[in-house]
Amino acid sequence: MMYKSVPRLLIAAPKGRSGKTTITMGIIAALVSKGVKVQPFKKGPDFIDPSWLTFVAKRACRNLDSFLMDKEKIKASFVTHSQGADVSIIEGAMGLYDGVDVEGSGSAAEIAKTVKAPVILVVDCTRITRSVAALVQGFKNFDKDVNIAGIILNNVARSRHENMLRASIEKYCDLPILGAVPKNKRYNIPDRHLGLIPAGEDELLHKAVEQMEKAAKHYIDIDALLNIAASAGNVDVQEILPSSLNIVKRPNEVNSSSDRPIIGVILDQSFTFYYPENLEALYNAGAEIVSINAIDDTELPMLDGLFIGGGFPEVAAAKLERNESLKLSIKNSIERGMPVYAECGGLMYLGRTIAWEGDVYQMVGALPFDVEMTDKPQGHGYMEVKVSKENPFFPVGMVIRGHEFHNSKIVNIDMNKVDFVYEVKRGWGINGKKDGLVYKNVLASYNHLHALAIPCWAENFVRCARKYKKLFKLT
Repeated sequence: MMYKSVPRLLIAAPKGRSGKTTITMGIIAALVSKGVKVQPFKKGPDFIDPSWLTFVAKRACRNLDSFLMDKEKIKASFVTHSQGADVSIIEGAMGLYDGVDVEGSGSAAEIAKTVKAPVILVVDCTRITRSVAALVQGFKNFDKDVNIAGIILNNVARSRHENMLRASIEKYCDLPILGAVPKNKRYNIPDRHLGLIPAGEDELLHKAVEQMEKAAKHYIDIDALLNIAASAGNVDVQEILPSSLNIVKRPNEVNSSSDRPIIGVILDQSFTFYYPENLEALYNAGAEIVSINAIDDTELPMLDGLFIGGGFPEVAAAKLERNESLKLSIKNSIERGMPVYAECGGLMYLGRTIAWEGDVYQMVGALPFDVEMTDKPQGHGYMEVKVSKENPFFPVGMVIRGHEFHNSKIVNIDMNKVDFVYEVKRGWGINGKKDGLVYKNVLASYNHLHALAIPCWAENFVRCARKYKKLFKLT
């Protein structure tokens, strides 16, 4: 069916570290301040940038990724989640044409073509003048199916610099310049290993968003952007996805005696890496979703399953260590056979210890290994794993696409107590060849999956939780 989509833009750049996130956040903040409803999207499997886009737009950011999802799922997700918005804004990743191969598979350009989004190119103008025209012209002509509709100049030094940049692009490129943003450190959110500090971790960083909004209003033609967004054509989609709002509740808000199994999700400053679609998939598969705080909650409520996503448990390791009662509650539940699915930070938390910056912190201890933090990424990028052994969540032989990004490594693992269930075909995982540790009804891995790409994950998780709920009632 043809869907009359909302206006939309994809904000891209010639390369990473050009200021896409800063510019995108500023534009969204400026629009929201005018009463415009903005639906944010992020190209790629990122969690951190979406946390900021969600914070600014006040609507959950969604990921669009053509390595993890086929084009129909991308279009369905885009159309579904754009409903009710006045404009949708997609932030690209890396350079506009950068993908997993020389054909540009998985690139931001591919997403732009899939959802028919005009592209706004953010150009980092540090140490460049007339050459900017050659760069812009090259991007404009590289793929005629990509509609580069305007340019935003970023990191402009002074008025003479800006005049030269504008004159060069106007003479050679026939593209409108929609803004020229000067250098200013006040616009920046500081980096840490793996990227920006997540939005929910430090409220003081929210001041930077105010500066981005002011800069966007002052230096960028917001009305021109809206006009370009409105020029986008319709998107042909085959389905509209089920979407559920406000599905995560606190334990006292759900009825443990209902037929729906209850799956806990650890949501706090340590564990923030969750795709909204993954939680929605669990809910739509029949589960109730309740939030757990691994720092403040003293024990698990009545649960039939537990989902521990990624994040930065090392940053709050001392606080996690002090919560002995919750760690014991999780360990005892695992020993009773409760199904648990853990990704990256969740994997780390379930181990014995985390060593970071000269200190060693005691974690849950349900899985027999230790974690060491390193200065360099141990795994960073897309993953492809093949399920090689029995486990509660996936059939043997299934190939799962996902992604990993971690500065930690697993050491001192006791393979007499656990087993690997994934053969790594692409990526690193735990040791370059294997990933996915299984113990009883626990599956913990470095691989992050997206439920739109692997729908059986939620269905099987809820089935296991329902089975556990029935067994627990009998005992």
